[in-house]
Amino acid sequence: MHGSRRLALNKGSTYYVGMNITLSLDDKLVKEVRKIAVERDTTLTRLVRDYLEKLASENAGSSRKRREREALERSFAKIQFELPEPRWKREDLHERS
Repeated sequence: MHGSRRLALNKGSTYYVGMNITLSLDDKLVKEVRKIAVERDTTLTRLVRDYLEKLASENAGSSRKRREREALERSFAKIQFELPEPRWKREDLHERS
């Protein structure tokens, strides 16, 4: 199932619902991108869909990373504490018997 499709249930039957959109693009751009699509053995629609799916995935990943980082920072804030001044001297640690 592609990220751009939604799952729909109707009386126990499962089918996929897509959304058609209209884009306004320069003719020159469309010709160039169609050439690229032919070279990659795909369609202009597939190139656009792949790009949008990648963009959505990257955004979801960055949102997840941000939430995880914020959770980690909150947990660090909860465990911070002050260390008391040491009661020993450096010389004492290296004292030989």
